[in-house]
Amino acid sequence: MTMPKGGFVYIMTNKYHTTLYVGVTSDLVSRVIQHREHHFPKSFTARYKCTKLVYYNSFNHIESAIAEEKRLKGGSRQQKLDLIENLNPNWDDLFLNEIQYW
Repeated sequence: MTMPKGGFVYIMTNKYHTTLYVGVTSDLVSRVIQHREHHFPKSFTARYKCTKLVYYNSFNHIESAIAEEKRLKGGSRQQKLDLIENLNPNWDDLFLNEIQYW
């Protein structure tokens, strides 16, 4: 019997909070490092300099995380802004403040 693999939905932004990127991953720390270091130079996050983690949510099953990512991507920008501002009103970089110490 295998354990179900969990996942994360996350939102990255740029320095000026003008661009938002919604993603899903099973390894949040590694994925954020890839974004921050522009591991994929032609990616959306590299082009728009989305290196700041402003929101994340964990799920017990990757399928649930994928469903939430699709829901967020299908929603309005204002819904994403409200989500960030409710949980992270100062738009702190959560990677620097929380995640990197996992």
